[in-house]
Amino acid sequence: GPMRRGAAAVAALLCLGAACLLGRGFDPRAWLPLPRGRLLSSAELGRYRGAPGEPGLYLAVLGRIFDVERGRRHYGPGGAYSGLAGRDATRAFATGDFTAAGLVDDVSALSPGQLLAIQSWLSFYSEHYEPVGKLVGRFYDENGAPTEALRQAEVAIEEAMKFQAESEQRKQQFPPCNSEWSSAMGSRFWCSKQSGGVSRDWTGVPRKLFHPGSKGSRCVCVRTTGPPWGQPDSTEHRDRGDLDNPHLQEYSGCPPLAEQCV
Repeated sequence: GPMRRGAAAVAALLCLGAACLLGRGFDPRAWLPLPRGRLLSSAELGRYRGAPGEPGLYLAVLGRIFDVERGRRHYGPGGAYSGLAGRDATRAFATGDFTAAGLVDDVSALSPGQLLAIQSWLSFYSEHYEPVGKLVGRFYDENGAPTEALRQAEVAIEEAMKFQAESEQRKQQFPPCNSEWSSAMGSRFWCSKQSGGVSRDWTGVPRKLFHPGSKGSRCVCVRTTGPPWGQPDSTEHRDRGDLDNPHLQEYSGCPPLAEQCV
């Protein structure tokens, strides 16, 4: 139904939002200061759903209110996102849940990926729509000062962004292997210059990568020549790339420099 389509559209936009954000080298501190604007209660904000006779069309994300009149066909009555209008439904930006239970501003217990989705939407509205002020409630007190809940959300978003930057780095250093399973051969792991969706000028060899603190391992491709990752100017190195990284283990029965292991 239209709800499902709405959720899919939000999901598609979310990916775009996060990608644009990362592409631009986003500075998490840039979105903290707020223009001094009006302070609205949730009852007042509720009058801004864009219906005839109402004063306008607003929505809020993390307690920040935006005038979305220009997006009326999306947010106005009958629009796919009309559920977001006249309220702070921050959680729905992360979950795509447009039911009454989902259209709320509670962002506790969201995953890092969901927090990044909220962050990218906040950037999107800041860039494309006029900020109006703040919503008194979960994220701002009656003086317009940030609440503990907002501080916690901002810290969690910063953490999520740091975590994402680190995983991107890790993926460049240790791109995932290609893998397939067949009843005849069992599992096969191999490396190519595109494996794991990371384009590079080296192929690498398969190794098990263990994460400190977590069980299990995954197959990654490891550079076999040059200095270790992150030490481009090191002259002391043994020209073995990342082969000596302590978190790696060879596949048993696979030659150390083979580009595929079975």
